[in-house]
Amino acid sequence: MYNCIVVDDHIHAIEGIKTYLESFPELQLFASYTDSLTALAAINSLAEPIDLVLLDIDMPKVNGLELSRIIRKKTNKLVFTTGHTRYGYEAFQVDADAYLLKPYTLAEFAAIIDKLFLPEKENEIRIQKNEFFLVKSKEDNQKLINVKYRDIIAIESKLNYIMIYTRTKKILTYMSLTEIAKVLSKHPGFMQFQRSYIIAQDYIESIDGNSIRMINGLEITVGDYYRKDFTRFLNEKIIKLGRKG
Repeated sequence: MYNCIVVDDHIHAIEGIKTYLESFPELQLFASYTDSLTALAAINSLAEPIDLVLLDIDMPKVNGLELSRIIRKKTNKLVFTTGHTRYGYEAFQVDADAYLLKPYTLAEFAAIIDKLFLPEKENEIRIQKNEFFLVKSKEDNQKLINVKYRDIIAIESKLNYIMIYTRTKKILTYMSLTEIAKVLSKHPGFMQFQRSYIIAQDYIESIDGNSIRMINGLEITVGDYYRKDFTRFLNEKIIKLGRKG
């Protein structure tokens, strides 16, 4: 799923993009703005870059080109939507990913979206196809056990072995934590906050200070070396509510 922000001072243009977005279930409208200054404040306040910004150019107060220069590091993909052809060079200068000339058709919109996101979708499909690996179980006469990536809760280092905790079982196998970390690096959602553990963020049950509790009851204390990574993770995941009054 990719989050999208639309900025255009004409509400009918925003409504048209919303209609087009309905044809792309992988694109989710995060927010839309008719005022460029409001959009600037909102985008700058985001903890993580937005996946896609669709941005008009001719707008009052701050035009789209000026706005794009300020927010470019806050968006992974930037597409200008404008009724004028004369801004092509300026769009190139601010490293825009695409330029849609109004009025554009759904087919033209779809071509841009596929160009921007198809390589990422293909990579996700490739990862999903390779969804498990096999390890020898020390406690089951070296029988090969199927371990699905989506089932892994945590992995613990035990000298020359690792203990793999899944939703249904535990497997002790001869392997180092460094070796399994290389395997997991190709699959999103795994992280290391302690030198003896790798955990799956989807299976975190709660966090109390520097203590992380997983859904299987496993408790892990964040190591000093990983404090910066842990703090960054919290800042990205905690929902920040605005103060009233």
